[in-house]
Amino acid sequence: MEGDVDMAAAVEDGAAVELDDMKKRLKEMEDEASALREMQTKVEQEMGAVQDPSAAAANQTNREEVDARSIFVGNVDYACTPEEVQQHFQSCGTVNRVTIRTNKFGQPKGYAYVEFLEPEAVEQALLLNESELHGRQLKVSGKRTNVPGMKQFRPRRPIPHMGYRSRTPFMPAPFLYSPYGYGYGKVPRFRMPMRYSPYF
Repeated sequence: MEGDVDMAAAVEDGAAVELDDMKKRLKEMEDEASALREMQTKVEQEMGAVQDPSAAAANQTNREEVDARSIFVGNVDYACTPEEVQQHFQSCGTVNRVTIRTNKFGQPKGYAYVEFLEPEAVEQALLLNESELHGRQLKVSGKRTNVPGMKQFRPRRPIPHMGYRSRTPFMPAPFLYSPYGYGYGKVPRFRMPMRYSPYF
């Protein structure tokens, strides 16, 4: 009887030791997790990845204000420089910045953005729509503000030599059985082969 009691006490002591070890390991893991969280927040703050909603809203309103002072200029000659575009729109108001968009090889795409210091200059610049620069008629319009996450949907255009291919699979028309036997929708008859074929 005393042996049973000693065994039970030993098992309880062993369980208590294991429980203490597990608590220590759990505490160490929690400390490591909190240290990792602190390091991650520090890195995100340094990288500028964390933006509070008020800063994001301020950034969006600043962008809208800049776009209200800017115009889009289309059909710009590829040999045109930003200085020439600036001189062309100098009569409208003070030009703050001219951006001629280029592709990944550095070749101009044929359009530009002109930012003015005052919003009133945009109305004057819109009057220069269809004016000529380097022998090409410019298309001048107000710059629109891109809303993040709002991509404009464009349906797929058919390719002329390929025909229109929809996303739905081709479904053939159901076979029609004629009540009169021969004629429209006749069921083809299959003959049994004359020779023995082990594959059928």
